[in-house]
This record gives sequence, structure tokens and C-alpha cells, in this order.
Amino acid sequence: MERHIHILAADSLAEEGLEFIRGQPDTVLAHKPGLSVAELSAIIGDYDGLIVRSGVQITSEVLASAGKLRAIVRAGVGVDNIDVDAATAKGIVVMNSAEASTTSTAEHAFALMLALTRHIGHAYLDFRDGGWDRSRFSGNQLSGKTLGVIGFGRIGQAVATRAIAFEMNVVAYDPFINATTMMDGRVKMYQSFTELLPHVDILTFHVPLNDQTRSMLSAETLEHCRRGVMIVNASRGGVVNESDLLAALDSGVCRGLALDVFATEPPPADHPMRDHPRVLVTPHLGASTQEAQEAVSVAAAKSLLAFLRDEGLSGAVNIAGFRVDLDPIQCGFVDLARRMAQLIGPMITAGIGEITIELQGDDLTAAATTIERHTLVAMLSGHIEADINVVNVRQAAERRGISLRTMTVDDEKNDWCQLSITVQSSGTERERRIVGRVYDDNRPRVVEINGYHMDMIPDGAMVMIQNDDRPGMIGLVGTTFGAANVNIADMAISRRGDTALMVLKVDDEPDDATLQLLRDQCGILKVAKIVLAPLLEPSSS
Repeated sequence: MERHIHILAADSLAEEGLEFIRGQPDTVLAHKPGLSVAELSAIIGDYDGLIVRSGVQITSEVLASAGKLRAIVRAGVGVDNIDVDAATAKGIVVMNSAEASTTSTAEHAFALMLALTRHIGHAYLDFRDGGWDRSRFSGNQLSGKTLGVIGFGRIGQAVATRAIAFEMNVVAYDPFINATTMMDGRVKMYQSFTELLPHVDILTFHVPLNDQTRSMLSAETLEHCRRGVMIVNASRGGVVNESDLLAALDSGVCRGLALDVFATEPPPADHPMRDHPRVLVTPHLGASTQEAQEAVSVAAAKSLLAFLRDEGLSGAVNIAGFRVDLDPIQCGFVDLARRMAQLIGPMITAGIGEITIELQGDDLTAAATTIERHTLVAMLSGHIEADINVVNVRQAAERRGISLRTMTVDDEKNDWCQLSITVQSSGTERERRIVGRVYDDNRPRVVEINGYHMDMIPDGAMVMIQNDDRPGMIGLVGTTFGAANVNIADMAISRRGDTALMVLKVDDEPDDATLQLLRDQCGILKVAKIVLAPLLEPSSS
């Protein structure tokens, strides 16, 4: 019987997204908005995937009962209502559908900017109260003004496009963009936030809320602004320090403030910005258009099902760069990475201090994160007591003090792709290293183990033996296994200095007594048994 995917929609969602899920033959949907923490905790473990908006708090308490839950998707931009660290520790992917609301959010930020500079909100309130004071609400045009865009991703660039159409000068800051200009030279990029501030008339924020952006506009950074700067925040509450902004408004440093978001939502009834004459507020409406709500709902449903079906991964916030849509070469190296990690594992007798993964070849660059995660899971499964998967393995390793490095290198002399894994033990200089390649036949090969060069296909039951390099050692091993009725199917041998390494593929696993008998022989230095999954024969098509 085909197993169905069970989805819980625990928030109010546009009907288009719900109908998309209901229309999938392999999916069962439960739509249950308004659940309490206790109610959600009681049922969440029965579902493979969870869809929410901002109305549900997915706390560590809820995630403690996660059960078989594999993924959470936020229909929208932020994931502030999801305990991402707790989800990661549980091995649960957290995604959002940010792209679907880009246009609506950018338009709303620009609408706030226009309303702020032309006093539209306060002029309307005055009119509603019987007034008609044209001089009191004289404003400023946008044309010719300099707009500073903080965060130059999809939304920031969409705002910049609209500002340029209004004949504004646009400058921007984004720590993840290493360029002097963007958008064909029309936007100057600054290398620091404070360097940008003295040059702008209006400042607009389009950044996530994290440790780097929390209160990034504060009393300290406001000192760098032009007197009379106007500020728009339609990104995340907490990016601007509300208390410091109130002081800046009262002192004249800030001439006007437009907010769509607050650090605490809704803000309390006595919040001083509710009746401040130079403040314009909307109640978190950035993505609140019919088009955006339909789009984010459908996008969230599609991305969740694609992940649960192993068809793709998009919008992930706690496993950035991980992919499931790999080409055959990349798939081959993911399989090779798992096998290499299992081979090197028994050689590690002390605690792991550092793991270095080195990828060579253009085909592997796009799959670097994916290969890294699968390598770590295969290697650490026998060393970490917790349940680990590709989502939480990096967090689990770092929590145990294991340093991780993944590097991509270019080697113009060679046209093949190559993967190497180096493990350094804690508190020692001892390293263990294994190198592998996948050639044109798509079969994985190990070409080096700890400096011993060889050409060996890693699959099935294997025994690695390090021994003194002297006559009779191969015969000794063969005799021992023969007496135990263990047939040697293949053998790779490599010499280095006065020692050698034998890697044997055997038809049947030798028992512990046979392995111990081998270890007790003179000249045998180390013996390890590894059992790998059988290698599937490559397709002839």
C-alpha cells in the first residue's frame, strides 16, 4: 500500500494553497487553525509536514512532541514564530516562501515612503475631523532624494527599482554582497552601515531579524545620520530600536518614521508611537494583498511537498545550500562520501577534533553542502549518541566541539572530480585521510587511505589490515580466513615505508574470533571490519 504524506495546516491560509494540497493523490490534509500549545503538541507528531503563518508559535515545547515531523514551512517571509534551533536539533527542516510576497512587500514599503513624505495619513485624519489645512501638510517630493536601502535581496532590489523610476538616487548596504555597484551601476554599494548613513535622506530596511540586525538602528548609529532623515521599516520588528527612534523624533534627528512592524505585535495600547505626530503605522500589512496571500500559500504547499517527496528543497533557513535535485555525478559523490566516511570511521580511536572535507571539480561546487552533510552523518553516527540527520548533524557536531571545514579547490592539471576527508583527533596531531573519485563508469573508487595509494571500489563486507611490510603477510591473512571459511573476493594492497595496507572484500563477514586471531598474529598492526551497502550496478541505458 502506498504511504500517504500527512500535512497539518495549523494557521489560516489562502484557500488556493489548501486546495493544491487536497488535490494531490498521495497527500492527506488536516486544516486546524487556532490550536493551543497543548492541542498542537498532542497531534504534531502524527504529521510529516506543518504549514503555518505568523499566528502560531512553534516553540521548543511543541517541537518536543515532533514525532515523525520532517519539515515546517512558513507561508510568508519570516520565521520569527518558529524556534529554528529547536527544530534543527530535532532534524526538522524549516522553510519559508519569501519570494512569493516580494512584490507586495516592496510596494507596501514604497507606499509608506510616499505617505510619509507627503503626510497622507495625518492629512486624511485632519480632513476627517473637519480640517482643510494645506500649509500644515506640505511635504517633500522623492525625485532627487537619496534613498538608502539596507538589505539588498529580492525585496530591497524591488524597492530600488521603484525608487529609480521615481528619479531617486539609490545607495545600499548588504554585508553579503561584495560589489561596489549593483543593478548595472545604478546603485552604489557601501561596505558598512554607518558609512552609508550620512549620505541618505530616507532609509528603508529589508533585512531578517538576527543577532547582527537586532537594533541595528539605535542611538549610536543614528548619530551618523543626516539631521531630518526619514525612516521606513517594513521588514522585521526589532531591527530598529523603538525607544531610541522616539528620542530621535523628538530631537529632530529623525523627521518622520513609517513602521509596518514592531518588536512586539500588536504593540500595547499605550505605545507612544500610536499618537506621535511624525509617525505613520500600518499593522504588519507588507504581504497582506490577495495576490501575495494566494502566492505564498501555494508556494509553501509546493515547497513542502517537494521536500517530503525528495524532489527538491527551496527556501530552507536552517540547511542553506542543501540540495536533493542532484545530477548523476553529484549523486555518485554523495554515495561515495557516505562510503568513505564509513571506511575511515573505524580508524578513529580518539575523539574527533576537526573534520575537513575537500572537493575538487566544478561539478561538485554546487553540491558542497549536500556532500558535507551526508559525509558527517555517515561518519558521526557511530560517535554521537543522539539521532542525527542531514539537518541537525552540523549543529550536533559543533555542540560537541568538533570543528568543521568544507573547501572547494581548483586543479587545472586534472579533469576529474575528487573528494577527500581528513579527520584530526582531539588534542593530537594524528590525522586520518581518505580520498575518492568517481570516473566515467559512475562507480565510486577509493584511491588513497592514510597515504596508502590504491584503486578500490568500496562496497559490501570489507576488512582493512595494516601490517609490517615483509614476506608471508598475504599468505598469513589468506590462511587465517581460509580456516574460518571466509572467501576473499578481491584485494587491494599498498605499501608505504615499512608498512602496508590490505583492503579485502569478502563474501561473508568474518566473526569477531577470526578477526581477533588475526590481530594476535606477529606483524599484524591493525584490523578493522566495515560493512557497506552493496553497490548498485550502473544502468546500461
